[in-house]
Amino acid sequence: MKPANGAAIYIRRVGLNRIDDLLALEESSFPTDRINRRNLRNLLRSESACCMGAYADGNLIGSLILLFRAGTRSARIYSLAVAEAVRGRGVGRKLMVRAEREARKRGSIKMNLEVRADNIPAMRLYEKLGFEKTAILPGYYEDGSPANKYRKEIGHYHE
Repeated sequence: MKPANGAAIYIRRVGLNRIDDLLALEESSFPTDRINRRNLRNLLRSESACCMGAYADGNLIGSLILLFRAGTRSARIYSLAVAEAVRGRGVGRKLMVRAEREARKRGSIKMNLEVRADNIPAMRLYEKLGFEKTAILPGYYEDGSPANKYRKEIGHYHE
């Protein structure tokens, strides 16, 4: 899987040294409900969060934040962002597949997420990956837009 310039895409954990890149990606991807610097720094340091980035030629072209809550076997996709220039080229899919593997490794048996009800490309991706819509959440986003809630049973981790 390669972006337009032919560079290979690598998925790896994102460290605090890439916080400015993550914030720029958030800003360019979401008109509202963005993660701010303080919250992002806390997520990057948290044991209950897994922050991963998609890189091509050393540039951050996508990110995903996966959250875990103690006492549950459920993981939550908190944020998935892909640079506009590479949307539709499999970056989001690659991040989601890696997130599912990480969730299983940590003992999760299901994954949840919320997505803006008008984000058709994202909903298509989630549905292709086996997520099912379980609810509509009116007024979920700060601008009053509704969200669709999705869930996927992911089973157990096997080496």
